[in-house]
This record gives sequence, C-alpha cells and structure tokens, in this order.
Amino acid sequence: MAKKTDNTKAKKKPNEEKLIAIYMDYVLEHEKTPKSVYKFAKDNDMTEQDFYGFFGSFDGLRKVIWNKFFENSITVMEKSKEYANFSNREKLLTFFYTFFEVLTANRSYVLYALNENDMPFKNLEQLKTLRKSMKSYAKTLISDGNKEKSLKLFQQNETIFSEGVWVQFLFLLKFWKDDNSAAFESTDVAIEKSVHTVFDLFDTTPLESVVDFGKFLWKERMA
Repeated sequence: MAKKTDNTKAKKKPNEEKLIAIYMDYVLEHEKTPKSVYKFAKDNDMTEQDFYGFFGSFDGLRKVIWNKFFENSITVMEKSKEYANFSNREKLLTFFYTFFEVLTANRSYVLYALNENDMPFKNLEQLKTLRKSMKSYAKTLISDGNKEKSLKLFQQNETIFSEGVWVQFLFLLKFWKDDNSAAFESTDVAIEKSVHTVFDLFDTTPLESVVDFGKFLWKERMA
C-alpha cells in the first residue's frame, strides 16, 4: 500500500529581526500601529506565540527597535581598529555620527514613531531602554577618562555626565527630525559643535550647569 505524502511544509518561525522588520513595514504601509497581536500575527502568517516568544507587547517591541539602533551603532564602531585609540571626545563624536546614520537609514520609521502621538513626550516613552543603554555607554567613556586623572578634583561625575549626554542626544534628535538640509549636513555640524562645546564646558564649568543648559536647549527646540 502506497504511503501518503505530506506536502505541507512546517512554517518557519520568525526570529526577532524578522518580527521587527515586519512590524516596521506594517506601520509604514498602514500608517498606524496594529490593533492587536492576534490580528498582526494572523495577517503575517504567524501565531501569537511566535510574537510573544520575543516581545510582550507592541510597546516592548518599539523599545527594542530603538535599542537595536544603538547596538548596531556600537557594533559598527567597534569594528574600526582606530576607535579603541580615540579620545572620549572622538568616541562620542563617532557614536553620534554613527547613530544618526543608522537613524537616517530608517528615517521613515523613526519619523513615524516620533510623531505617532500628538503629545511629544508620549512618543519619548519608547526611548526608555535606549536611554539606559546610552547612559551606560556614556558612563563607560567618563570612567575610562577618570582613570587617567590622578587627582579627584579633575574627575567628572559619571552619573551627571551620562545624563548630560542623554539630554544632548534629545536635542540632536529633535534637530535631525526637523533638518531639511541635503544629506542632513546641518545635523552633522550640530553634532560636531555640540560635542566640542560640551567637552570644552566640562573643563571650565560645573557639570550641573552644562546639564541645565542642555535642558534649556531641548525645551527651546520643543517649543
């Protein structure tokens, strides 16, 4: 008796990167967030379990997307042999240049994500995981710099420095978002000037004042 042949192929479960790509395509094509994980999964030939194996919600997925931008930037930088020998100033410059190149490569999605809600600060909730990663990176920079300073008088507070870098990023993010220059050259100039200015201020001004100044700039851009 002939054996029955099973022509059905087992579905290949999506991985984290594939799910992110599907979600980003979805919101750009539909200009809205999916109403439910069930419907999103069904429309993309997967199960809810496939989704929940990586993300607990769409909010969680959005946070991971921003952190992936960060991780990709770090990976690109660390592939460069020169990066390890850069000064803190050069490393932060390189990071911002690289990170905004990644954002530019995904500009349509980023602009959607930052404008999804009418309340600007509501849109910033998706940056919580990115904030932790970026502040941790900034703390590493200043920690390495402090090791080279024998006198504590000249050492910088890691927590305040990392908060200053985050505020600086928010300012640059708003600047990039509104930048209409060719190839976003104005953003490159803003990155260079802001990083040099901040590091120059660190040498002559109490860091708390630098952070206050950064918050002022952010509020001015948001007005």
